[in-house]
Amino acid sequence: MNSLLLWFNQTGSPPNFDRFCARWAPWAWALAFASLAIGVYGALFAVPADAKQGENFRILYLHVPAAWMSLFIYVVMAVQAFIALVWRIKACEILAMACAPVGAAFTLITLATGSIWGRPTWGTWWEWDPRLTSELVLLFIYFGVMGLHAAIEDRRAAARAAGFLALIGMVNVPIVHFAVNWWNTLHQGATIKLVGPSTIDASMLWPLIAMVVGTKAWFIGSLLQRARAMNLEQEAGKDWVRGVADAS
Repeated sequence: MNSLLLWFNQTGSPPNFDRFCARWAPWAWALAFASLAIGVYGALFAVPADAKQGENFRILYLHVPAAWMSLFIYVVMAVQAFIALVWRIKACEILAMACAPVGAAFTLITLATGSIWGRPTWGTWWEWDPRLTSELVLLFIYFGVMGLHAAIEDRRAAARAAGFLALIGMVNVPIVHFAVNWWNTLHQGATIKLVGPSTIDASMLWPLIAMVVGTKAWFIGSLLQRARAMNLEQEAGKDWVRGVADAS
């Protein structure tokens, strides 16, 4: 733990953090575009139509990775917020707040694609299903974190307040994940499992894996780019920031 905290403190100094983000963001973007291109090609052209849903099932390749990312990003945001609140590491405050817009975007994509998928499958655009409702609550929590952060003028106080709200909102994450197990819902159960056999055919799985890798890389690239911009904004006027501006 001490070595981890030392790494956070060393990398988290504003100039080092800027260099870290500038170095790794382009690599993340490159991996994202390559993986997403492979995934989209496979989803649209290589995978056969589903026996029951026909061509409609192809939206799964966007809906499922987005849904996973909506929860994954929230956990990352909450972990960064916890580190920031306990050890007051400035870079973690920035990373936590940079997570929120990206997580909200993936949550919105999840709800939109789920609604589009639900229309031919369930016969309705929306149903107050526990999984759908808890995912909508997740979107509102993301908006709440973003709104609270924007409402307080002091950037560090704003990050701490919004981080505290993010930690409270963690209670909704297991509700979203386990809703299909805890309640009788319209939403289907998990077809892809990390432990145990998956029910999706192997021929349909590889584009989904590519999309999952692509969305995670997209998140990392977006997170680093947003965090770098926030870091430069907060440190505006410092000599090292002027040096970065002159170099670019």
